[in-house]
Amino acid sequence: MMDISPNKVGFVIVRARELSVKVGRWDRSSDDADSDTIFESRRSDATGSELQSFIKNLNDDEKAALVAIMWIGRETFSADDYDEAFETAKQEATTPTENYLLGIPLLADYLEDGLEALGVDTSELEDELYRKM
Repeated sequence: MMDISPNKVGFVIVRARELSVKVGRWDRSSDDADSDTIFESRRSDATGSELQSFIKNLNDDEKAALVAIMWIGRETFSADDYDEAFETAKQEATTPTENYLLGIPLLADYLEDGLEALGVDTSELEDELYRKM
């Protein structure tokens, strides 16, 4: 059994996807943000800090579970080895979890693949989360 709710993992997936499409600014810093700049990474965009804060505020078991799910999605561990991945994540945590996870370029994909391997249907989960936003 996972030590984090699928909804919390789904939230991380959705926000990580939003971050992954961001690109460097292509206009001047004095230009206003508008529909043409929605994919630009701007200081006023709170998506990254919101996600970092969300992960930081998880309890230690939830953080370890999130890492374990990512590792399963990345195929470092199999779904059958969830308990081992979870314990390894707890024991080897040497950097803040939010920094570690947000440094992984395919985080959303790995988390989605990890949940799927653990038997969670992420399509329904993500659809529900997008409707709530």
